Amino acid sequence: MYCESDQAILCWDCDSRVHGANFLVAKHQRTLLCHLCQSPTPWNGSGTKLGPTVSVCDNCVDQNDSREEINDEETRDDDEEEEEEDDGSEEDYDGDGGDDEENQVVPLSSTAPPVSSSSTSEECSAGFTTRR
Repeated sequence: MYCESDQAILCWDCDSRVHGANFLVAKHQRTLLCHLCQSPTPWNGSGTKLGPTVSVCDNCVDQNDSREEINDEETRDDDEEEEEEDDGSEEDYDGDGGDDEENQVVPLSSTAPPVSSSSTSEECSAGFTTRR
């Protein structure tokens, strides 16, 4: 994070020590820096202790979106080539119907687990499975 008043870039621990020293320095406005390129982001704050946060600037987001679009296009091109090379067999060897995009996570049961009489605190657990 960057502190304009101190003209310093500080890690979270150092920021906490410096700006927690007294109420005057706690008023310093600090700007979060991009996690990837260390440039300032629109996010800022002040106070004695700001919690660790990851922020990414618009430029890095745009670059990542561009990379994803290129990867998506390459994947589509690869898929089209595989379809052309396919021998026409539509067998699905794993038996799940091939609709991986439609998998959902659902609870195993809606009943609560039995309460243990030997425990003084209430315990809670949930089991999940993939629904195809």
